[in-house]
Amino acid sequence: MAEKFSGLGQIGQVHISVKDVERAATFYQDVLGMKHLFSFPGMAFFDAGGVRLFLSKAEKPEFDHTSTLYYRVPSVQDAHAALLARGVKFIDQPHIVHEDARHELWMAFFRDTEGNVLAIMSEVPKK
Repeated sequence: MAEKFSGLGQIGQVHISVKDVERAATFYQDVLGMKHLFSFPGMAFFDAGGVRLFLSKAEKPEFDHTSTLYYRVPSVQDAHAALLARGVKFIDQPHIVHEDARHELWMAFFRDTEGNVLAIMSEVPKK
């Protein structure tokens, strides 16, 4: 049974736009001493005290110098419906952004009143 959505809380991931992923990853790992979790082509992920730090080039020019907060929720679909009812305008519908043998990663993106991009995310274990 899905939990009832009461509001956003825990940050699960922070995205930082970078110009050179390899250079930035080396800095975060070797200079800052952050624990490298995994990489994909054009992406690197680090552990920031239990919050995942995600480095990649911006997908669109307007996101070139921005960061995105990803809020962890039990169900992206439930949170999406509740936030829509509260007047949040979403950029996209809930969708799977990554899938592996263990889980599906669901996300949906929206903007705050200042135009900053935020996201809700849920890692759904596979049965």
